Amino acid sequence: MQDFREALDERVLICDGAMGTELYTRGVFLNRCFDELNLTRPDEVGDVHRGYVRAGADVIETNTFGANRVKLASFGLVERLGDINIAGVHLARHAARGATFIAGSMGPLGVRVEPWGKTGLDEAEEYFREQAAALAEGGVDLFILETFRDVSELGAAVRAVGRVSAAPIVALLTTGEDGSTHDGVPPEEFTPQLEAFGADVIGVNCSVGPAAMLDTIEHMAALTDRRLAAQPNAGRPRDIEGRNIYLCSPEYMASYASRFVTSGVRLVGGCCGTTPEHIRQMRAAVGALPAPAARGQQSVGRPSEGRPLRGATDPVRAQGAAKPYRHDARTARPAVTPVPRAEKSSAAAAFARGDFVIGVQLVPPRGYECGALLEAARTVKARGADFVYVPEHGNGVARMSAIAAALLVEQRTGIETLLQYACRDHSLPAIQADLLGAHAMGLRNVLLVTGEPLRQHDYPDATLVFDVDSIGLTHAVATLNRGEDIGSQSIGRPTAFHIGVAANPTAVVPDHEVRRYRYKVDAGAEFLVLQPIFDAADLAAFLDRLGAPRLPAIASVQPLTSVREAEELAHEVPGVRVPAALVERMARAEETGSVVGEGLEIARELIVALRPLTQGVLVVPARGELESALELVEGVKG
Repeated sequence: MQDFREALDERVLICDGAMGTELYTRGVFLNRCFDELNLTRPDEVGDVHRGYVRAGADVIETNTFGANRVKLASFGLVERLGDINIAGVHLARHAARGATFIAGSMGPLGVRVEPWGKTGLDEAEEYFREQAAALAEGGVDLFILETFRDVSELGAAVRAVGRVSAAPIVALLTTGEDGSTHDGVPPEEFTPQLEAFGADVIGVNCSVGPAAMLDTIEHMAALTDRRLAAQPNAGRPRDIEGRNIYLCSPEYMASYASRFVTSGVRLVGGCCGTTPEHIRQMRAAVGALPAPAARGQQSVGRPSEGRPLRGATDPVRAQGAAKPYRHDARTARPAVTPVPRAEKSSAAAAFARGDFVIGVQLVPPRGYECGALLEAARTVKARGADFVYVPEHGNGVARMSAIAAALLVEQRTGIETLLQYACRDHSLPAIQADLLGAHAMGLRNVLLVTGEPLRQHDYPDATLVFDVDSIGLTHAVATLNRGEDIGSQSIGRPTAFHIGVAANPTAVVPDHEVRRYRYKVDAGAEFLVLQPIFDAADLAAFLDRLGAPRLPAIASVQPLTSVREAEELAHEVPGVRVPAALVERMARAEETGSVVGEGLEIARELIVALRPLTQGVLVVPARGELESALELVEGVKG
């Protein structure tokens, strides 16, 4: 059979249409693993392939879009990864009977990768390599990497395929109606990055119908001479009696297939909702066009097998470094100078001077009445605290948001706040919107955390987002501080957030905690807030583990109020270590009726021991014990 690259240079090739929606119309429920059908219902998968072959497709894709380790794990099918991918190739090959090219379909992992998620690009690349190796063993003619929303993840997939096969690669992003990826990266940014990956064909697929996709293709065509591909959905789905129905007619899709070709596309097909009839008419429409001039016949470099270290300057790994593949005129922007750290906030200036700071935690109120919160903040300020720490509340009760509470405290009492912001409940675009609004209202100090799952709360049906974790969140805020949004677009003046991150000195797996700390530093963290400590020796050992660079650290101190509390922390709370000697002291004090005073004395001793190791202390008062916390503040200041 003719080589795919040669065929693409000679003529426009027609790819097949949807596999998933075709199987769905055959009664396969959406909660099934569609890739497993290669083993359990091969006749139905083969029937879909045969429909596209009869319709005149030049390329059919294997039913392996989600057959990677991460997605198969959710179905308990990791051990069948090789079998599923190889069977997918064989089913497509048998249906084609030598008439079409067989493309190994690979989709995204379904998890966020760095810098937005906890999965490293090196890990992602290894997952993709595993699937690509199985598809290569099955004997694919080319690979189609499709429906990627993250340019970095697509780059990892291209590199992975290049490690196991010399077969051609088609690399496709998915974009929104405005032509940008779902993370906000526009064609002017992602087109040169796709070029740099070294794929034979680049383009877009899924998410939008042909009209919006044509606009994106026209933008890409003006930026590159690489071969282009377009595979739109058959319009936007409509919910009709519980089923998603795509309503673009085959004639309409065929008319746009012609327009794609006129705009420079060499590989045209369909995604969700497209059927063999759509492909048949697209085939006829493209066949009636005069042969277009070939694009991208220059040699295409294969992806490098050498992988830069995590965080190194690279179009798919950059964590703040200049992006070397920007298109010049379209992305020209004024030079941006980040705000110097010492000018971001009073706390940042104190760290720069080497001062020791002390703060007190105040929880946002239940409901919207904030009089008690503001009175407590005024008292905290009057007693000498440098800042108020405002956490997000972990349960599901109706409490004021931490952003609103922190804003009220700063505006009405004049004391600076440290805002805890958790990404648990927010998508990445929502995170960006929240923080831009918080900055506009004057908040500067932020403690960025992932957030704990809601185990017990008032709304058992509430759902979580976890679009990114604290590492990705740190990177997002550091990006705003460089004057760019998450899609690398200018926001004008840069934000001036003073970025704090959390760490647990007595974590159950200390090596994991240290590794995440280093990733946070790479992402842009500027200071560290440590979870409650009850033994200064534990902190000293942890700080030694961290090595360099050492961020300024604020140690959290939680005065004990009862023996029961001390025992619960010591024996029931993972990642918290309360020495047995402290529990015994609290037990003796309870016998004499002085347990609260003893807890306060333990906290005083601890602060004295922690002071040489840290640049600040955060006092976490027990409920109703604000006065005890204020005594500690006065003791430190005295």
